[in-house]
Amino acid sequence: MSEVDHRGLVPGWTSVHWLVAGRVQGVGFRYHVLHAARRFGVLGDVRNLANGGVEVRAMGPGDGMDELLAAVRTGPPGARVDSVETCELEKGLNFDTFTIR
Repeated sequence: MSEVDHRGLVPGWTSVHWLVAGRVQGVGFRYHVLHAARRFGVLGDVRNLANGGVEVRAMGPGDGMDELLAAVRTGPPGARVDSVETCELEKGLNFDTFTIR
């Protein structure tokens, strides 16, 4: 990354925090998101939540983020995504890659 804006984003990049509900644990969902994020040039992380959902925090180019959202909404075989809630990403977060937490 070179130039950054006041949120720490490269121009043309967006950031997002998604909370995913449904059958998204125990079906390879985090790995599905990890591979999609890396394929689309998105940085961030994904983790299981105690409530049975999954949290995705991501930043990347707009088209990569659109592709990642489509992958999140679809999920891997065996998953069922009931909802994807969009929240504001914490300020000051900076990612070097995409990881599973």
